Amino acid sequence: DLEQVIEVVAALISNDDKFFICQRPLNKSRPLLWEFAGGKVETGESKEAALIRECKEELGIIIVIDSEFISVDYQYPDIAIHMTVYRAHVIEGIPTLIEHNDLKWISLSDVKDYEFCPADIHVVNKLLSKL
Repeated sequence: DLEQVIEVVAALISNDDKFFICQRPLNKSRPLLWEFAGGKVETGESKEAALIRECKEELGIIIVIDSEFISVDYQYPDIAIHMTVYRAHVIEGIPTLIEHNDLKWISLSDVKDYEFCPADIHVVNKLLSKL
């Protein structure tokens, strides 16, 4: 049977030549892998509203969404996702460790040092291809 595809959103938050990544907590699926900030879109919520809410809940920051960067379809062993990634920037607050194991601002030359969630690797590869 066709399983439901989970609609997720993520933010490519950049600041000068660095961008923001989050390390998943130990108690969630894909523990300690790195990802872009974001989460699931709730029923009746727009993708943009979901992303703004998730960044506020999980990081304590207010973001503004600039434009769509990439969308990725990915089948994990446990779920299928459709992830829309938006370029965004922080207008209020400093990213705070609320849910994640760790948070980092990294430059593209650093990405090889981090193990990303498989779906997020597509985002990293598109970033690298623009160099």
